[in-house]
Amino acid sequence: MDLIQSYAAKSDDEEEQNPTSTSSAPSSPDSSPPRISLPSKTSAPKVDDTMLALTVANTNRTLHKPIDPSQHIVGFNPTYDQLWAPIYGPAHPYAKDGIAQGMRNHKLGFVENAAVEPFIFDEQYNTFHKYGYAADPSASAGNNYVGDLETLQKNDGVSVYNIPQCEQKKRKLERKKELKENEELDNSGGDVDMTEIDNPASEEWLKKNRKSPWAGKKEGLQTELTEEQKKYAEEHAEKKAEKERGGGGDKTEHVTDKSTFHGKEEHDYQGRSWIAPPKDAKATNDHCYIPKRWVHTWSGHTKGVSAIRFFPKHGHLLLSAGMDNKVKIWDVFNSGKCMRTYMGHSKAVRDISFSNDGTKFLSAGYDKNIKYWDTETGKVISTFSTGKIPYVVKLNPDDDKQNILLAGMSDKKIVQWDMNTGQITQEYDQHLGAVNTITFVDNNRRFVTSSDDKSLRVWEFGIPVVIKYISEPHMHSMPSISLHPNSNWLAAQSLDNQILIYSTRERFQLNKKKRFAGHIAAGYACQVNFSPDGRFVMSGDGEGKCWFWDWKSCKVFRTLKCHEGVCIGCEWHPLEQSKVATCGWDGMIKYWD
Repeated sequence: MDLIQSYAAKSDDEEEQNPTSTSSAPSSPDSSPPRISLPSKTSAPKVDDTMLALTVANTNRTLHKPIDPSQHIVGFNPTYDQLWAPIYGPAHPYAKDGIAQGMRNHKLGFVENAAVEPFIFDEQYNTFHKYGYAADPSASAGNNYVGDLETLQKNDGVSVYNIPQCEQKKRKLERKKELKENEELDNSGGDVDMTEIDNPASEEWLKKNRKSPWAGKKEGLQTELTEEQKKYAEEHAEKKAEKERGGGGDKTEHVTDKSTFHGKEEHDYQGRSWIAPPKDAKATNDHCYIPKRWVHTWSGHTKGVSAIRFFPKHGHLLLSAGMDNKVKIWDVFNSGKCMRTYMGHSKAVRDISFSNDGTKFLSAGYDKNIKYWDTETGKVISTFSTGKIPYVVKLNPDDDKQNILLAGMSDKKIVQWDMNTGQITQEYDQHLGAVNTITFVDNNRRFVTSSDDKSLRVWEFGIPVVIKYISEPHMHSMPSISLHPNSNWLAAQSLDNQILIYSTRERFQLNKKKRFAGHIAAGYACQVNFSPDGRFVMSGDGEGKCWFWDWKSCKVFRTLKCHEGVCIGCEWHPLEQSKVATCGWDGMIKYWD
């Protein structure tokens, strides 16, 4: 091939030297006709290929040249290595140490992975610091170890992590022997100079105090307690004794129960008690009206009011539970003043409930106590507790079962007590969250409970088995439930800002046609209630308003701006058809007519 190429090149040169040889005379009669060479022409514009030639010439140089970050245009296609190459010269605007961002794998720059495992490195490091020798990390060295080679031969090249078992046993024995010698030294005492023991600079002092660096510092010990320390020790001993008396498991707080009467006299000239209902208190008719104006305010609580209850059947007294740990009862008919204050809880009172005749009532507080009070005298008849917070308390509405107490607790249980014996007779444990309400239905044979688990459960009284479980994906928690006066319907305050109606018949079905909305109650356990004739539904809301709806049409009848904070509770007077009491977190109880 080389010969052919050289021959072709040679013939071309000869043609250039003798251009007329082919045109003047043919070499043979059989040869091709003569050819005339013409100058070549092109219509393309002339291109300056100087830069192209320079680029091709500097190809080898640019392959290893990093890109200058200050230039805006790159005149060639850079390779991956050029893009991520370390930058030399002026500092990179985003990397102070001159390393491109892609090459940084550490806050100090680029760090390569070492070939030595951490365990092997630690082993050699600790061996060198203990024995003076270690394995040589460089493969090119002739000797495998560096450091003290005599110790290496003496120890047979052992490291700190692979000491033989015989050596370990030997060390244990030596340690035991040292401890025994120290004990003998401590017990003897007579053979050693006492002045040397007291001198911290001597070896005897170190041997004496080697167990603890603080063992010899006894000159600063306090022999007598100060008055403050004595007082603290006495308080601690009292708390411990109280805990032992309480059985250890009961974590409730105990406060002395007392009551203060604020009226003129507890009995009138005829010997009637102050809680006795007035003789002329009777309902004029059965038709109820929506209140229009604010007629009275009771302002005795220093903090918010969480619940109010009218005296059963007559409503001449109003009971209120406050977040200032107090329960107060107010006169409604005559003076409008506070009649008695009941103080027995150490934390805010959550719920209150009258007995059927009103002579006694229950109070449940965040101090985990349930107290049964005598309304007239203000004495605590009995106290109940399970160590959990009671959220709702109820007595069985039957007259012959007024000694049975039900309480919904924060530990998902409904606990039933017999107040005559003080014993827990039943526990209803099916809910998955704290129990908020207990409502008796079906002539008090059954009761409905709601919980933070967003469900309703129906129980047979005395039987801890759920007979009806209501839970839908769209349901929210229902912190307040009220029974309609005709006992056929339940109104449940749902936390999605609506009041839902459930039937109390066998199926306990949701009434989809009745739905009361418009108020803002999400996040608050605002009480829902009915008028005595059942024509109106009312509820407080989070903006301090009291809402009234018509039961048949479900339309908003009226709204009253009652409180500055949350209007948490509302009660319709049992006899006076147009009067309503509301309470709020502003500490006020207001009466409307």
